[in-house]
Amino acid sequence: MRRMVALLSLSLLAAAGCAPAGSEPSVAPPSQRVRPAFDERAAQVAEAWRPDSRWNSGYVPLQEPTVLVGKPGFSPDTETAFLAGWYREQIPLPTARPADGTVRFPDGTLTVPLIGAAEAYRQLDQGDPPPCVGRPKEPGTPPPATPGGPDDAASSGPQTACIPLTVTAVELGTVPVRTSRGEAQVPAWLFTVDELTARVARLAVAPAAVGAVPEPTAPAAPPPDGVVGAQDLRAVDGATLTVRLGTGACDTGTTPLVLERDDVVVVGGGVIRSTGVCTDQLVLEPVTVRLAAPLGERPVLDVLTGAPLRLTTG
Repeated sequence: MRRMVALLSLSLLAAAGCAPAGSEPSVAPPSQRVRPAFDERAAQVAEAWRPDSRWNSGYVPLQEPTVLVGKPGFSPDTETAFLAGWYREQIPLPTARPADGTVRFPDGTLTVPLIGAAEAYRQLDQGDPPPCVGRPKEPGTPPPATPGGPDDAASSGPQTACIPLTVTAVELGTVPVRTSRGEAQVPAWLFTVDELTARVARLAVAPAAVGAVPEPTAPAAPPPDGVVGAQDLRAVDGATLTVRLGTGACDTGTTPLVLERDDVVVVGGGVIRSTGVCTDQLVLEPVTVRLAAPLGERPVLDVLTGAPLRLTTG
């Protein structure tokens, strides 16, 4: 029988301790109130997970195809440009398709066709930034003075600009990527960007060799009240996961919840719903989940949809 462990963060467990004698009873934390409903749905999600053979034998990335190689040293403007995909090339980009490359998994290797640097750049570049009213067109240039406005004392410092990131070099290399078979070393085109302290990598595996993530199978019953789903993975560090939960704008008491099995991990959270009027919007709240064992090759599934979570940077 596969083992099954449900975990909560240590700080939340401590907070759920006994109240002092004579105190008024308090509302049970989300971890206690929704735990049975979460466990039941998570078990259904885990049982329904049935990937095809390519999941364990092919190349199925569980990460975005654009990867930062190191710490980028973002400013607000360069982070905006990176997330939006605004680039301009200052070098000729090779159009020839390179020889086949190798994806190196913990359990073996796979030979795959690759795309050229020019094609990788076309995938990376998502267009030009829109005009930024009152902002300079080049970094370090102050905006034009407004007649009758304040003197230049308020605008004498360095100015940033709404401009794309500048690509000045490119080479073929490899980057670590989370896949259905664990973390793999994957061929990628590494772009040097003037405005960043890290290179920007675009995965180089040709689309024909990229396996699709299986369609999720969600339980037929509606989601339990007070249980929220996970939107994506933000970090994986051994047995510690950072995930973003999708909560309501007025939800409180967010508690990470996890069901851990030998072959799969299901995550979500518990919240206290607001009883008053509230705006209808999704809030992404990062939480930390600690597993009993390193994640390894196991997929992380959302408790609401059953979908495997991707590692994201945006």
